[in-house]
Amino acid sequence: MTAADPVHYPFTRPAALEPPRELFGLSECPIVPVRLPSGDDAVLVTRHADIRALLVHPAVSRNLNRPDAARISKHNSMFQDAKLDPDPPEHTRVRRLVMQAFSPARVAALEPFIGAVVDELLDAMAAHGGPVDLNQALAFPLPIRVLCRLLGVPAQDEARFRGWTEHFLSVSQFSGPEIGAAMREMNEYIATLIEAKRDEPGDDLISAMIAAHDADDGRLTGYELHWWCRLLLLVGYETTASQLAGTVALLLSRPDQLALLREDPSLVPGAVEEALRWKLVGSSVSMLRYVTADITMDGYTIPAGTSVIPAVDAGNFDPAVFERPEEFDITRTDNDHLTLSRGPHFCIGAGLARAELTTAVGRLITRFPTLRLAIPATELRRQEGALLEGFLGIPVEW
Repeated sequence: MTAADPVHYPFTRPAALEPPRELFGLSECPIVPVRLPSGDDAVLVTRHADIRALLVHPAVSRNLNRPDAARISKHNSMFQDAKLDPDPPEHTRVRRLVMQAFSPARVAALEPFIGAVVDELLDAMAAHGGPVDLNQALAFPLPIRVLCRLLGVPAQDEARFRGWTEHFLSVSQFSGPEIGAAMREMNEYIATLIEAKRDEPGDDLISAMIAAHDADDGRLTGYELHWWCRLLLLVGYETTASQLAGTVALLLSRPDQLALLREDPSLVPGAVEEALRWKLVGSSVSMLRYVTADITMDGYTIPAGTSVIPAVDAGNFDPAVFERPEEFDITRTDNDHLTLSRGPHFCIGAGLARAELTTAVGRLITRFPTLRLAIPATELRRQEGALLEGFLGIPVEW
């Protein structure tokens, strides 16, 4: 490990649709000391092979509730809660229960609903006429409606989650008291919803989780029940929305790739995967982990007690794995990106997110063959001080 002074992380993007320049060639320096927004120090692991190894290593812990663990944010203690995403075996037990709602069969059963929501939103776009903000017209309404359908949240409550997510995912955007107030409001809502589902269960994930909690074997604690309801509503919504908006904007900013897609719609899944490789939802700061025992990698050792970030955004541009990694290429094959993680913490909603992304991108491009950005791509802006760095607005016209 080098003794170099830490560099500030996350890195700054030169433009909203461009990855930070530091990511190109970063694999030549496999471990980089970094300073987080909290002022705490960690190390960034940058090579694709090393990142994959760390993501499945038993000495790499998600539990940041330790006195010597780095913090992501000064103001948001939510990131330090071990119950947010615990280590095995607790994580394995709870994940097995929740995964039932995201099985391939469950996702396939949701696809007609996803398609119907996309068509409804596109109809509204057409009726309104351009320009519209893609965030408000498609990217945010789609995943919140799908998640609320999956979880059993009443349709009239869907709009309330946007403000809660902004506070929950804040690194420096909101103060501690502001975040606390929003989370108390969210907690009260979730508690009320759980009791309503307990009185009148339905065919939804929250009802199934309540049944697991109330079972004689105590498969799910009350805290776990509450946390997973909140986590799935917040994180599952914002990540898919930001990735969808960014995917469309990225395609519209690259006419050659957009032309390929319009000529051959079968390239939509490849376009979605390539946009995932570009990790449009933000940096890898959320991957912050704690090393519980010395880990020896290829040419260096990460000592026990180190706060480490397996930088999947850097791994996604590793030239040892990706040919011409700096190019956005929707025809890329064997796209072994790390955006959805690996191992025990692989994104539980990956199948659902892919279904939403492919359906929305494919139907949008087909329905609006002249769709274009209403402002230069260089004028797009991202949300500062947020974990996911979502786009502030993506105006489009046709």
